[in-house]
Amino acid sequence: MNQDKTFAEKAVQYFCRLKAPERLPEDVEVMNPYASSKVKFAVKQFYCKYYDDNRKRVFIMGINPGRFGGGLTGISFTDPVALRQHCGIDNSFSDKKELSSEFIYKVIEEYGGAQKFFSKFYLSALYPLAIIKQGKNYNYYDDPGTSNYFQAHIKKSLKQQASFGADENHAICLGIKNLKYLSVINEEMKFFKSIVVLDHPRYIMQYRRKKLKEYVIKYLDVLEGLKQKA
Repeated sequence: MNQDKTFAEKAVQYFCRLKAPERLPEDVEVMNPYASSKVKFAVKQFYCKYYDDNRKRVFIMGINPGRFGGGLTGISFTDPVALRQHCGIDNSFSDKKELSSEFIYKVIEEYGGAQKFFSKFYLSALYPLAIIKQGKNYNYYDDPGTSNYFQAHIKKSLKQQASFGADENHAICLGIKNLKYLSVINEEMKFFKSIVVLDHPRYIMQYRRKKLKEYVIKYLDVLEGLKQKA
């Protein structure tokens, strides 16, 4: 039965069965990395290494994966370089780095490393597949038509991911605008009792890089605060 499965088993089963929607808004594409056997193998390695238990985690929810991070490796906020250097999982993906991944793994290393971090937290996104428009990363909320289209998909995704082992007391939302949509869904579906918002890693790396250390400290303060409440 599903209740007997570990966090890792539930996550691997979910991600490796994901399919991209067939009908999409005009000019919008969805990348599904999980169609690749190479990605499925990396996902299994990652989750079996860090989530092979039944402990609950605090969910940290982004928007939707970038095409060079989670959209490439299948692991949220984790580009091929981070997967190799910080998670110890060798891979034959390209050596591309992604800004969001760079920031997240600065936080993870300051927190105490991947093993410690992933034993407490789960990184993901409201919509789990990369969205592309005109060859560039696109957010599910960038236009009303697209956000309306993906709303049902996001609700379904959140419900399924929460079943892995979500800490119902707290969640972290990455991105101020992302919080607007998560809050509405959470009000309806009651996934989390409270949600803390932090500026999105891409925003920090693109527009606030001079204050990088301050943002890392802010992230760490939130992580430590939630850990103490757990």
